Amino acid sequence: MLTILGPETRFCDGLPRRTFLKIGGLALGGLSLPEILRAEAASGVRSGANRHKAIIMVFLPGGPPHQDMFDLKPDAPAEIRGEFKPIKTSVPGIEICEHFPRIAARMDRFVPIRSIVGADGDHFSFQCFSGRTKRGMPPGGWPSLGSVLSKLHGPVQQAVPPFVGLSPPMGHTPWADPGQPGFLGVAHAPFKPMADGKADMVLNGITLERLHDRRALLASFDRFRRDVDSSGLMGGLDAFHEQAYGVLTSSKLAEALDVEREDPRVRERYGSGVNQLRDDGGPRTLTQFLVARRLVEAGVRCVTLAFSRWDWHGSNFKQGSEDMPLLDQAVTALVEDLHQKGMDRDVSVVVWGEFGRTPQVNKDAGRDHWPKVSCALLACGGMRTGQVIGSTDRHAAEAKDRPVHFQEVFATLYHNLGIDVSQVTVRDFSGRPQYLVDHQYRPMPELV
Repeated sequence: MLTILGPETRFCDGLPRRTFLKIGGLALGGLSLPEILRAEAASGVRSGANRHKAIIMVFLPGGPPHQDMFDLKPDAPAEIRGEFKPIKTSVPGIEICEHFPRIAARMDRFVPIRSIVGADGDHFSFQCFSGRTKRGMPPGGWPSLGSVLSKLHGPVQQAVPPFVGLSPPMGHTPWADPGQPGFLGVAHAPFKPMADGKADMVLNGITLERLHDRRALLASFDRFRRDVDSSGLMGGLDAFHEQAYGVLTSSKLAEALDVEREDPRVRERYGSGVNQLRDDGGPRTLTQFLVARRLVEAGVRCVTLAFSRWDWHGSNFKQGSEDMPLLDQAVTALVEDLHQKGMDRDVSVVVWGEFGRTPQVNKDAGRDHWPKVSCALLACGGMRTGQVIGSTDRHAAEAKDRPVHFQEVFATLYHNLGIDVSQVTVRDFSGRPQYLVDHQYRPMPELV
């Protein structure tokens, strides 16, 4: 792993910046970056020449309460409706939770889906990043959307990985999974700036502050290479190791991860949040949403991240009143940012969790697991926003009309990325072509 030292006073992902860059090295599925690059070359990946479409996938670990966010039931009995009140939005007829005032004010740029079905009930990020369940998988497993993009299109430019996962290590490990390459192989695993590395190599003289000075950075690396050459080590490095150094010392990638370079007014709009993990779940940092936008702008095709912990078996409304306003601020800032930068037609945003919560509030003022129905929030990507899709029954227990399967959402996201799910396949370990979604699912006509 490559470590670039920085002060512990700056952080954007719940960990000190010194740790953030130290663990930002070669951790991709447990292999070193040179091994990944070697596998990538063997698979024939080349930079895509097509237009740079991208996606930002926001995972809410634990299963967020759909009936307390975008599908409130104010006329239901008290033990069903809970404590939160609905508020009007900028789109007549659509109401959402009072703790999402910013999204409500710009509902014309969002699409809540109130009738997501097909959840397998597992406490994993897997289905939210792949669209698939783990049942009956082909050997190697289903790949995530980011890995599919890596396989089909490769990097926009060689020094920037096509797929980046920002989720840090968590107490519940399956929530920290940023997306698996499955049968596509480790060449298409996500680059993980927050992952634990194994080897630890510190480049003396390189600090975070010096990332601001490209000339000093390059000079320091030149000195490092000369020192390595004098020791005879450089002669033992093959082209893949050199390429690994190129990726990890790329000023473009380093600058994308360094939010201090961003306009202070933009950073203020995103906010900072709470810079620590929520129990055994994800961080409540808001800056990771800004990092995601910066990475996409730098050439990344898919960024995944995890926000907080939503497994609220107790104190549902206390925790919701703390976390929902933070999510409201971050998601709204991200979508506004994409619009202001003219990226809104090329970059899709999806926000969701692995399942919903029970209609009945339990004795601990919480809601339990409920795979029958859940919700999602979509934005940008050239979709027809300013509408709500689907509904549930009076207790938010089951989809009432227009049930939307996870794979329909994925078919829509692939469509936004310029990929025809009715035609495009990828080959599994046995060489058999596999469709990206089950063949009966198509892009949602309401959105495309």
